[in-house]
Amino acid sequence: MSQAAKTTQIACTSAPLSGIDADVVIVPWFEGEPVAVVPGLDDAIGGELQRGLTCGEFEGRLYELMLTAVTDRSWKARRVALVGAGRVADFTGDLARKVAASGGLALKQRRVGRAAFLLPSPALASVDAAELAQAVVEGLTLSEFNPGSYKTSDMPPGKAPVWTMATVGVAPDRQPMVIAAVQRGRLLGESSNLAREMANEPSNTLTPREFARRAEALVAGSGVSFEVLDEKQIEQLGMGLLLGVARGSSEPPRLMVLRHDPPGAPAAPVLGLVGKGITFDTGGISIKPADGMERMKDDMAGGSAVVCAMRAIAMLNAPIRVIGVVPTTENMPGGRAIKPGDVLKSAEGKTVEVINTDAEGRLILGDGLWYARRLGATHLVDVATLTGAIVTALGKLASGLFGTPSPWVDIVRRVADRAGDRMWPMPLFDEYREQIKSEIADLANTGGRPAGSVTAALFLKEFAGGLPWVHLDIAGTAWAEDSKPYLPKGPTGVAVRTLVELTFTSQEWA
Repeated sequence: MSQAAKTTQIACTSAPLSGIDADVVIVPWFEGEPVAVVPGLDDAIGGELQRGLTCGEFEGRLYELMLTAVTDRSWKARRVALVGAGRVADFTGDLARKVAASGGLALKQRRVGRAAFLLPSPALASVDAAELAQAVVEGLTLSEFNPGSYKTSDMPPGKAPVWTMATVGVAPDRQPMVIAAVQRGRLLGESSNLAREMANEPSNTLTPREFARRAEALVAGSGVSFEVLDEKQIEQLGMGLLLGVARGSSEPPRLMVLRHDPPGAPAAPVLGLVGKGITFDTGGISIKPADGMERMKDDMAGGSAVVCAMRAIAMLNAPIRVIGVVPTTENMPGGRAIKPGDVLKSAEGKTVEVINTDAEGRLILGDGLWYARRLGATHLVDVATLTGAIVTALGKLASGLFGTPSPWVDIVRRVADRAGDRMWPMPLFDEYREQIKSEIADLANTGGRPAGSVTAALFLKEFAGGLPWVHLDIAGTAWAEDSKPYLPKGPTGVAVRTLVELTFTSQEWA
């Protein structure tokens, strides 16, 4: 059963804490706060908060947890979970998201059935209440993802609690905006979880054809129009790069096309989102090492991000036209697989010498970018687990951000920061292009190890047609290799929220 079927709406209440009917109420707590900042709380829990603060058992440091019983029988809730929120001066929407996710994960592990989350009132002065509410709900929703969906013997985690958002302290005239933000955050968190669910799926069950089938089912009823092109239609379009990568697999490729075309939207801008959809990457003839190859089931994380973002874009009725393009295939070392030294011809007509068959993502994205332009995109964003080189450069904490012109790149970066997706700008100096020159064709598909993420981005730029274009290399951020208090090991759903929020900033870049 998909995550979408499990997600419920989050209720909002402005009732006092004593009147909130829940098994546990989560209260974010900042370092150095006096107990009186939440009136009646410490009395209701028998002075446990003051005792914890005095002895240092609980200080409010980020992601600390203190769970205590409510002794005041006039309260409806039976327990309070205090979650460390760090210093008020450092608090942001992104930290609110992480603090909420850490609290949600802790309660899910304890199999709590009904829970409430108190919006942190001291932070309302520095962070807009609606922005804060959206971030908190995104965090609570992200905590509901279960990465162990195929486990049958281990004790599974509990079901996600039924949540209530406590908006105590929010001015009455702000309540409607906060309630709307809660529902928006729920949808964005849910869409991120759906992307994580697909990226987590084994490649023997999520083949290119199954990816397309699930994507169509996922967006059904959202308002997105969906089309899938088979291998014959792909061949008719002349997509030699996509077909070349697909040659080594017995599974045929697919090209998904999703459109959000709201009535009354202006003819321009048209945002084109292109996602890499390699459902498994062996590296092809240039085969990868065995160690860690099982992770290559997530090489379609960019494609799942685009699909799930398109779902949310339509359900939120974004005010601009958006086109999503997801080329999907396997990269396998079969008898018909492309070989180093082969030359492929793209749909745009450019020829590419294959130097390394493991540099396949940029090939299918080249044809995908061309098709997004053909369908009318005026601005482009591609998302891909593209290079190990970006992990060497930025580690696992930030995605690589490439593009042109600078104002378009800056807008995407600002939106990503608000959405909680860390991204860092990388150079695209023309001199790097020398590395992807070929003696036999227009381009080589790799420029070697030096500046590998940069030369990969420059390859994609060749297919952007001079349009405003951004490339997000999420190779380091699509999968969390270590658990954190706010994020379990596994797929992260990176870029979904960024792509959605970008459609609501068109007044800045149209």
